[in-house]
Amino acid sequence: MNKIPPKPNDKRTKRYKEWVAKYEKQADGVGDTVEKITKATGIKAAVDGVFDALGKDCGCDKRKETLNKMFPYNKPNCLTQEEHSYLSDFLSIERNRITGIQQRELLTIYNRVFNYNDKMTNCGSCFAGKLNKLKSLFDKYE
Repeated sequence: MNKIPPKPNDKRTKRYKEWVAKYEKQADGVGDTVEKITKATGIKAAVDGVFDALGKDCGCDKRKETLNKMFPYNKPNCLTQEEHSYLSDFLSIERNRITGIQQRELLTIYNRVFNYNDKMTNCGSCFAGKLNKLKSLFDKYE
């Protein structure tokens, strides 16, 4: 079992930033961000104290879940096995040109993974940005 190393104290260091990126839960949406703010300002502790005294549920967890569903942060979906295989084959060859069929396949993967509805384009630099984003995601799997 992997043990999480202690959090570095100096927030200015690269080591601290890498630790936060790797081990702290990233916010799924606005609900998580609101929760972090209310915890940091002490509002959550005050609300919990009042509602505990009243013996009632404050509804914070339900509100957080609702806000996360309504306003999610744009996190990519996981690649399927077929998509990963396609990208692995495609990216293993250095290319100067991409065919229309290849662009359509890559765009289908891009739209599903990043929750977009982009269309085919003749603009090479426009598509290059999408391809770079797919490469970055693919590299995280390797």
